[in-house]
Amino acid sequence: MTDDLMRYDLMVEQALRTVVREVIGRIAQDGLPGEHHLYITFRTGEQGVSLPDYLTERYPDEMTIVLQHQFEDLVVDHDGFAVTLNFNKVRERMHIPFASISAFADPTSNFGLQFKFEDAEETISSQFIPPEMEFQTGAGKDDESEQKTAKNDETGSNGNVVTLDTFRKN
Repeated sequence: MTDDLMRYDLMVEQALRTVVREVIGRIAQDGLPGEHHLYITFRTGEQGVSLPDYLTERYPDEMTIVLQHQFEDLVVDHDGFAVTLNFNKVRERMHIPFASISAFADPTSNFGLQFKFEDAEETISSQFIPPEMEFQTGAGKDDESEQKTAKNDETGSNGNVVTLDTFRKN
């Protein structure tokens, strides 16, 4: 553990995860505006991630999903989101905790975030996410989702990717 007892780096990271939560919550309520689409990379082995076995086998470390043309029943709660996506014309339900997300990008806005993972004893609890930001909408969308491998060139582009290394104490 670092000598910095305040751990501002972890507080900033938690605040940025709240941005991801709010964006996905707005989409659950209102759908995707305009040409917006999201690339969400998450660690498949993290606690709370729920995927069909064949997807976990195919993506044992990380997976990137795209919320764009077709997704259904997007539901957001305090800890994560659930969504139904199509994989080779097979509808699959998955649950992704916000704590498992390693990258988030909206190429239409030229915006992206990358998150790092630390040992469990160094993380901040979810008490920093205000509970009033909970979303419980499950409206289906006429948009199509695509799965992509975790190696995604969109999040590494020239956009506004915020890395948290600047805030970390070495």
